[in-house]
Amino acid sequence: MEIRLAKSAGFCFGVERAVNLVYEQVETGKTIYTYGPITHNDGVVAELASKGVVVLEGEEELRRLKSGTVVIRAHGVPKRIYDLIKEQGLEVVDATCPFVKRIHTIVERESKAGKHIVVVGNAAHPEVEGIVGWCSGPVTVLEEPKEAEEFLFSLTNHQKNVPTRLCVVAQTTFNYKKFQYIVEIFGKKGYNDSVVNTICSATEERQTQARAIAREADVMLVIGGRHSSNTRKLYEICSKECAQTYFIQTLDDLHLDLPKAVRLVGITAGASTPKKLIEEVQNYVRINF
Repeated sequence: MEIRLAKSAGFCFGVERAVNLVYEQVETGKTIYTYGPITHNDGVVAELASKGVVVLEGEEELRRLKSGTVVIRAHGVPKRIYDLIKEQGLEVVDATCPFVKRIHTIVERESKAGKHIVVVGNAAHPEVEGIVGWCSGPVTVLEEPKEAEEFLFSLTNHQKNVPTRLCVVAQTTFNYKKFQYIVEIFGKKGYNDSVVNTICSATEERQTQARAIAREADVMLVIGGRHSSNTRKLYEICSKECAQTYFIQTLDDLHLDLPKAVRLVGITAGASTPKKLIEEVQNYVRINF
């Protein structure tokens, strides 16, 4: 039986940078807080908690702080959170992924220029909430092609013949093929020049590799946190290519009874999954099957 691991599995640049920044702050001996989990992986968050790092779950907890260092997570936060940290007189360490930070810059600039911002992504995801928080004008979040159609139809009806200036961006971990489809919808309405592809190149590579392995695999394992958007998208992609696709968070979730006919087990992992966990899963499959 062959085990094939995707080359891009595990920590992406932004997550690795954010986690390393927290560990660096721990070494200072200061009281360290992260605004929200530094990344969507329970194991990583638990390990940091064992070193004294406290997760702030929202603005109310932040308002109660009188001292300490607050680390902004890789997903980024709305502008008002930076302002609140400053008002509280707290030290801030910005671990926002540079690719997410770029989107903040784009939407802040284009919003001030009077454009209606369209964010293609999951409205409930912290990255998207952060992006929306940098817009000073109208903003719409949509996730499905149907929503894009309905949005443009509504725009036409309400604005009639008055052209609306748009700026369309994407959550960095959004499904690349779905984004392309949505872009085509905007393109047909003449908004080609309004679209900025802000999907991280590492996300596109990760999805492409996972899809290719899943097409050949008899069994596909997708490793990542249950709240990880990019891991769920990997699972969605792999499930379409391989009927026996399993989403696992830890080694404890790996309860497989593989038939002898299995020739290839594929493995991929989300951007928040530590290398150690990936290796544990690889070794377990190798030894037990």
